[in-house]
Amino acid sequence: MTSILVAIDQPGGLGFVEELQQIWRDGNAAFPIDQRLPAAAKAKVCRAMRVGEPVEPGDALVVATSGSTGEPKGVVLTHDAVAASAAATSARIGTEPDDHWLACLPLSHVGGLSVVTRALHTGAELTVLPQFDAAAVDASPATLVSLVSTALGRIDSTRFRAIVLGGSRPPADRPPNSITTYGLTETGSGVVYDGIPLDGVDVDIADDSEIRLRGPMLLREYRDGSSPLDDDGWLATGDLGSWDGSGRLEVAGRRSDLIISGGENIWPEAVEAALLTHPDVADVLVQGSDDYEWGEIVTAIVVPAGGVLPTLEGLREHVKATQPAYMAPKRLVLAEALPRTSIGKLRRGQPPEPATPDPPSIT
Repeated sequence: MTSILVAIDQPGGLGFVEELQQIWRDGNAAFPIDQRLPAAAKAKVCRAMRVGEPVEPGDALVVATSGSTGEPKGVVLTHDAVAASAAATSARIGTEPDDHWLACLPLSHVGGLSVVTRALHTGAELTVLPQFDAAAVDASPATLVSLVSTALGRIDSTRFRAIVLGGSRPPADRPPNSITTYGLTETGSGVVYDGIPLDGVDVDIADDSEIRLRGPMLLREYRDGSSPLDDDGWLATGDLGSWDGSGRLEVAGRRSDLIISGGENIWPEAVEAALLTHPDVADVLVQGSDDYEWGEIVTAIVVPAGGVLPTLEGLREHVKATQPAYMAPKRLVLAEALPRTSIGKLRRGQPPEPATPDPPSIT
């Protein structure tokens, strides 16, 4: 019998888990649909992922990439890849027989879905929430949870034995029981924990500083039949990074996000981290804007905190207190909210409609 791709169109909960298991028992692969999409968008993504069409024997999941800079791709993960990810992550966390996983992130994203598959493969107890709810998270008997930074600040983090933290930059004051992860949808979940690759994962820094990954949990191919893997199984991530003095991986950011202003390389994440410590900044997105003199200038798109409007000069002085002067923003745009993916990542390719900015300053 030909195996096909079957969509799961229901919120997180016991029903979702049971449907996933039935799809696997039938020899098919599952595609979880983002429950926040309207009907027309659900139909569109199902067509893009070729729901109802054949998959290869051994395929377990098709997961849509976040689509932060364009149309999402369908990442095909095999049962062997899912099992390898579950084994490696559980070994690194040190999962114990009485541990209990809580899944509270969107199950259409690999960060949420991998909690479910990890528990199924290891036999751990599992609770699945339909969505993130701080009160429900705090009331859960779970000992292990996967979160993103925006959710971490809304819960009592001390009640968990371990918190797997991914999706976006971690807060500077993250709790000691949290573990930062680095990975992509194409890697089936995080593959580098606190800067150290999981067992069986190879990490290479190419001559141009791009991070390359290889391991048994990587995707088989994209749903359109293309593959990002080279002949030796390496995945070029598009992220730039380096090894620090203790042998841990440091991820600088996406190559496409790098701002080059006056010949200086500037990573948006570093500027954003500095700006987020300003009392008048609730949220911020930093990007490069074309400039005749500098090539690019640093633009800060800021959501004000508490109704107080920050000034460009105030933000510049704040950044210069901890970073080189060339990293300070030269343009300010105020916004009501910033576009983010379902797990909190900034959609850098889709900035909000700008308000009237302060005049650029190049002092």
